[in-house]
This record gives sequence, structure tokens and C-alpha cells, in this order.
Amino acid sequence: MNDIALSAVRLAKRYGARDAASNISFDLRRGRVLGFLGPNGAGKTTTIRMLVGLIRPTSGHVLVHGQDLQRHRERALGHIGCIVETPDLYPFLTGRENLEHFARMLDRSAVRGIDELASLVRMDRRLDEKVSNYSLGMRQRIGIAQALLGRPSILILDEPANGLDPAGMYEMRELIRRLATEDGLAVFLSSHLLTEMEKTCDDVVIIHEGKSVVAGTVKEVTKDGQVSLETVFLERTVPVGGHTL
Repeated sequence: MNDIALSAVRLAKRYGARDAASNISFDLRRGRVLGFLGPNGAGKTTTIRMLVGLIRPTSGHVLVHGQDLQRHRERALGHIGCIVETPDLYPFLTGRENLEHFARMLDRSAVRGIDELASLVRMDRRLDEKVSNYSLGMRQRIGIAQALLGRPSILILDEPANGLDPAGMYEMRELIRRLATEDGLAVFLSSHLLTEMEKTCDDVVIIHEGKSVVAGTVKEVTKDGQVSLETVFLERTVPVGGHTL
């Protein structure tokens, strides 16, 4: 049985003479967390926008459970839940009201699963408070619940730990691991934080200036502590247990 949920195949995006992303390839498998690691401006968000169909690649393609995103857009996107940059929530509504609003946009039956999702992201006790009273971490968790409303098999998160304090980062890490290992989701996680990737992810792709420079399992890429972001970005490629690209 093929457990590959999401594949990027030589994805590239060019704006005029500038390559925002070039030759990005990876496979994301069910029940695993893939980290997409790089500094701000490396091309992470551009790649995510291609993965979820917000922009069209200049070349290459995205496969969702083996189906080409461009050819089978509606069916493919039905498998994906995502947060690009920050959760888009209404601060004057409660967490529940926000989720109800987004659920109705998908399918009215999705409203029935809100309490279950709130429990899953550990927001069941605060669900009926206004979002304006939430901490950043609480907003992120409601955002993940929103992304899960359609019961996707793939979850794409853009810098979910950005701006969180250490306690919030720990809670986010535990939630992501639980979604992958207990619920079997394929999770794609972008970040510029190497330490969070080491603690959260199974696999990692390191991107610099729009290009993949290293890929492999986290254990391979960080073998004996020989690779760091500074080394990768200065040397462009490094000899590690994973693949140098």
C-alpha cells in the first residue's frame, strides 16, 4: 500500500528574472511529520502556496494521493487542511462561532464535529470565549482545528510556532506529534527553527534561496550534530547522512 500522501515534483516558481523556488522535490508520508526548514525569505511560503493551489507553479507539479493538483484540483484539495502564515480568525467571535462559520462554508455536517476537534487541540474549555481574549498559542490551536474541519489526511502548517513562548512551543509540538502518530495525518511543517524541527519532525528538507540543499530523516540530517543551519547556508551543501541536493 502506497503511504505517500503528498509529493512535490521539481516544483519551481519564477517571477520575472527571479526564482522564488526552484526544483523543490519531496514525499510526505502518512503518520509522519516533514519539516520544511529555512530562513525567512528562503521560499517556504511560496512553496506552500503552490502545494495548496493558491499559485500555479512555473514548472513541476504537486501530487495529492497520486492525483495531480492542477488536473484534479477540487478532489485533491479535499484531502488538505492548511494554515498559511497566520490563522484567519474573527476576534469579536468566540472560538466556537469561528469554527461554526468556517464549517458552514465547507459542509453543514462539519459543525457536528466541532466539540471533538476542540478537545483534540485542547481548546474545549476555552471554546466559548472570544478570540480577542486568546493567547497566540490558543489562536494557533483554533486555527489547526479550523484546518481539520474537513477531516483532511494532510495538514500543512506555515511556521505554527512563530512568536510562541517556550510553553506554547511545547504544546504545539505535542499537538503536531499527536496528530501524526495517533491520528495518522501526514503533516507538513515549515519553520526557521532547527531545534523545533529536531524535536517535532521525522523527516526534513532544508531550503535556501529557493532551492533544496539537504533532505533526509531528521536523524540523518543532524547525525552527530554535524549539520547546522549556519553550515548549510554558508556551504550550500554539506556531507551528511541524508541526501545532499
